[in-house]
Amino acid sequence: MGMDLSAGGHLTHGFKVSISGKYFDSVSYGVNEDGYIDYENVRKIALEHRPKLIWSGFSAYSRVIDWNEFRKIADEVGAILVADISHVAGLVAVGEYPSPVGIADVVTTTTHKTLRGPRGAIIMCKEEYGEVIDKAVFPGLQGGPHNHTTAAIAVAMNEVLSDEFKEYAKQIKKNAKVFSEELIKMGYKVISGGTDNHLFLVDTVGSVGKSGKEVSDILESVNITVNKNSIPNDQRKPWDPSGIRIGTPAITTRGMTEKDMIYIASIIDNALKDSSEKNIDSLRESVKQFTKKFPIPGLGI
Repeated sequence: MGMDLSAGGHLTHGFKVSISGKYFDSVSYGVNEDGYIDYENVRKIALEHRPKLIWSGFSAYSRVIDWNEFRKIADEVGAILVADISHVAGLVAVGEYPSPVGIADVVTTTTHKTLRGPRGAIIMCKEEYGEVIDKAVFPGLQGGPHNHTTAAIAVAMNEVLSDEFKEYAKQIKKNAKVFSEELIKMGYKVISGGTDNHLFLVDTVGSVGKSGKEVSDILESVNITVNKNSIPNDQRKPWDPSGIRIGTPAITTRGMTEKDMIYIASIIDNALKDSSEKNIDSLRESVKQFTKKFPIPGLGI
């Protein structure tokens, strides 16, 4: 049992095209009309289907998850509770987002996203699940270790211990909050009305009459990268959904702050309201000049 893809869940949380949905019988829970998880409804679904494993965590949910509520539900139906913190692990590590460690039976995370490391993963679990998970990874799923990735993860984890990383995590949240608020002021429909973490969803069909794919393509043409994304109760297909997902970790790493979020929001609004070739060319140049003030760390460009 996991969060529905359109509500913010990940493919691997039981979606039918994923191996997790093909190899196992899965059911999903969603969010209410305000865009928040309805824990009583999650409990109702769990009691009806009695899953052996419950996924908590997300790929596109902008609010704080109550890990303790999921723990209560899992205990009531006798399920193993897994918390996927792939997106918020960097925030969790420095106390900017609640930690499920000690609450969930298993905690999974990637090592990029807010952790700002290489593409990799970490699985943490209670001792009783350690041996079976180890065997599932090797020899079950993987061969030889990628030692260069392990070394890079170690470097990233050392960065997490620094005061600079703590400030980075705080700024991520500040930026996301201002960014979402600015788009709301401009008339855009932000799912759940804002964000408590590093990302948020925008209903682009409801805001500007354009699908998420159309919007992401337009913004790509001015050198702004967003993710086309399903929104709660989306009536469109995942490959051409009704919304986009916007995140702030990368631009925060480049040194951008709240005032820059306001500027980027204005560029997005301008591009979506006037996608003529002349205007797109002008905005692309504006973005190029703007980003020159924020060189990519390590590359200087």
